Amino acid sequence: MRTPYDVILKPVISERSMDDAQDKKYTFKVAVDANKTEVKLALEEIFGVEIEKVNIMNVKGKVKRMGRNVGRTAASKKAIVTLTDKSKEIEFFQGL
Repeated sequence: MRTPYDVILKPVISERSMDDAQDKKYTFKVAVDANKTEVKLALEEIFGVEIEKVNIMNVKGKVKRMGRNVGRTAASKKAIVTLTDKSKEIEFFQGL
């Protein structure tokens, strides 16, 4: 059985995600095999908020080179979560 902390890996802190936080949109890095329903239930349990919508995007790994050796960074998945109007905000993003 997966816990909510296995689904939600970490928040994404960037200029765009901080601008979206003003509109109650928060970005998280999630497990690669997680779906929208799992992300919604995990965030509602961890932060105690009401979620209106979940958008998920797959991020492909970039090709990197070191000399003649070619490799690839790991692929990941991001979730952009929109809260309802009457929901409280996530405190983690307020201190940044």
